[in-house]
Amino acid sequence: MNVDFKQASTPFLEDSEVKKLIALSQAGESVARDRLVSSNIRLVWSVVQRFMNRGYEPDDLFQIGCIGLLKSIDKFDLSYDVKFSTYAVPMIIGEIQRFLRDDGTLKVSRSLKETANKVRKMKDELSKTLGRLPTVSEVAERLGITTEDVIFAQEANKPPTSIHETVYENDGDPITLMDQIADDSQEKWFDKLALSEAINHLSPRERMIVYLRYFKDKTQSEVAERLGISQVQVSRLEKKILQSIKNQIAQ
Repeated sequence: MNVDFKQASTPFLEDSEVKKLIALSQAGESVARDRLVSSNIRLVWSVVQRFMNRGYEPDDLFQIGCIGLLKSIDKFDLSYDVKFSTYAVPMIIGEIQRFLRDDGTLKVSRSLKETANKVRKMKDELSKTLGRLPTVSEVAERLGITTEDVIFAQEANKPPTSIHETVYENDGDPITLMDQIADDSQEKWFDKLALSEAINHLSPRERMIVYLRYFKDKTQSEVAERLGISQVQVSRLEKKILQSIKNQIAQ
């Protein structure tokens, strides 16, 4: 499959229409399948942007993302009470991550590798001539390239560092690179996406209660006064809302 991410997406499709197309696609209709892909091009591209600057062409990552999209179309359970995009995004991300893992940590171009080899050889020659390690500027001058090119070539040619490598020890407790770069932002992003989807299923009054209680930090009494109901009613509604959100996220 070769999809051009620059092509314009089809007009926005309602969730009900998306699910009809998924049913047709899963039944073997290629036209429905193609329309689903076309209508989700922007979704795939938005995911691809999270993986930029890793040594891969955007087009290549986009093609891998589209494979994830196709898998999500084939595997989507139409009984799910969730938008297709909410299900598809993790599938697309997973496919790209699998590709990056299997293909290697970093892809370095041939020209960059050649420059790195020239830098290494020149450093060896200058070290013998000068009796010391040459500076970056000296290497760059002899090769006729910029100091930035020298630095970039050297860094790109370094072997990848294991995330489990010990950076330093704190009172005998090893601190690894993973400990330093650990970031749960992606997990939080998924949680936020699922929460937003669950809140969208609430009634206008229920959304207002969530907004006042958890975004405006209002008390149940203040919410009750705002909505013209009793504090007891607000308490009961809040419990019902929270349970509803939990059930939807757990699906």
